[in-house]
Amino acid sequence: MVLIGPPGAGKSAVGPLLADRLGVDFRDTDDEVGAIAGKPVSDIFIENGEEAFRELERSAATSALGALREHGGVLALGSGAVLDAGIQALLDGMPVVYLSADFGTVARRIGLDRPRVVVPGNPRGRLRAMLDERDAIYQRLAAVTVPTDDLDPAELAAHIAAEIATT
Repeated sequence: MVLIGPPGAGKSAVGPLLADRLGVDFRDTDDEVGAIAGKPVSDIFIENGEEAFRELERSAATSALGALREHGGVLALGSGAVLDAGIQALLDGMPVVYLSADFGTVARRIGLDRPRVVVPGNPRGRLRAMLDERDAIYQRLAAVTVPTDDLDPAELAAHIAAEIATT
């Protein structure tokens, strides 16, 4: 099963709990990209740029999706990986779960809800535009959509496990 959704939707928190419930392995492409680069994803963006990050992400996602097809498991796919047409093609026929979250939830979970010094570039506006751009892609790729706004990770894992048991 592949978990997709925006940053802060809960993919990395829910994934290991869901994998535990299902008795399968868990992988997270953001963790794998960080391990390959030897630094956190946020540092890759700052120090190497988005293009370098997307290249690492594409490689990690391709490898993880191949392993998932062969061995099963739960994969938390980086939020922007779905923008890549090749990754979209690899997701075809796979059980994809969209963990959706509204703007306020995402902003709170990633720390953009606190009063702060004004940051040039309007990060909240960029976040809203990113969510708007990706939502239709997430919906198109997903077999199941699970709103995460009012549930904690354990509740979400239980909900998803129950949902897939009935499909």
